[in-house]
Amino acid sequence: MTALPASIDDAETLLSGQGYVASRALATVVFLSLRLGRPLFLEGEAGTGKTEIAKTLAAALGRRLIRLQCYEGLDAASAVAEWNFAAQMIAVRTGEAEGRASLFTEEFLIERPLLAAMRPQAGGAPVLLIDELDRTDEPFEAFLLEALSDFQVTIPELGTVKAPEPPIVILTSNRTREVHDALKRRCLYHWVDYPDFAREMEILSSRVPEASDRLAQEVVAFVQRLRGEDLFKRPGVAETIDWAKCLLALDVIALSPEVIADTLGAILKYQDDIQKIAGLEAQKILDEVRKGLAA
Repeated sequence: MTALPASIDDAETLLSGQGYVASRALATVVFLSLRLGRPLFLEGEAGTGKTEIAKTLAAALGRRLIRLQCYEGLDAASAVAEWNFAAQMIAVRTGEAEGRASLFTEEFLIERPLLAAMRPQAGGAPVLLIDELDRTDEPFEAFLLEALSDFQVTIPELGTVKAPEPPIVILTSNRTREVHDALKRRCLYHWVDYPDFAREMEILSSRVPEASDRLAQEVVAFVQRLRGEDLFKRPGVAETIDWAKCLLALDVIALSPEVIADTLGAILKYQDDIQKIAGLEAQKILDEVRKGLAA
């Protein structure tokens, strides 16, 4: 288990050691979250590296990563714990329930992410990732207030389970809806934006070091140019990395309209966006990219 960073510089080093190139502002809020034991709420467009922060911290600190993937209709039972009714019924039918005080014991409990995060961990407090919180509804947000305020969850049949050591909590949101202020107040907040050209080059160099400088520059410049287009879904950093890997797999050394048309599915995920960029538009963007790089 690695010690928590003692400074912002240490936090930057911790993240970069796992290949995550963070801005100074992001490294600062990560450091403060770890130092103060406050949940960290990361908001921004999909594909900007919010989820990756939790994965990176878990790997860098040697902690267990526990992920609660949010979705519409998520409730407390699915997030905390559920009873194994099938096992309970089997116990009743086989007569094993005779002499039992209750069938509602740990033996029949199915542990879910929030309860798991409150349990003691051999390697230290885990990293709890509550991913895409904006996909849930307000009642679930209200339920989370107890967990994030007191680092505890309540199971009606068993009582309250309090974490002996607070987990490192990362919440993410793609801002498809606004998350309630009461929840945000319990967290440190940071907007994760698309990186500028220089930082995205650093990221690509870290994640795809085998890409030539020329190819990396063209890929990053092209993706950054696409983000200025009127698209249904703008490509994130994850798509930049995926595209570079696809191009390398095809032994591409430089972009061309033909290569772009063949591989647009690596960076654009909607057919309308692909149709808009393919062909003459791709040639136009590529010409502008090369002109800008040559300047």
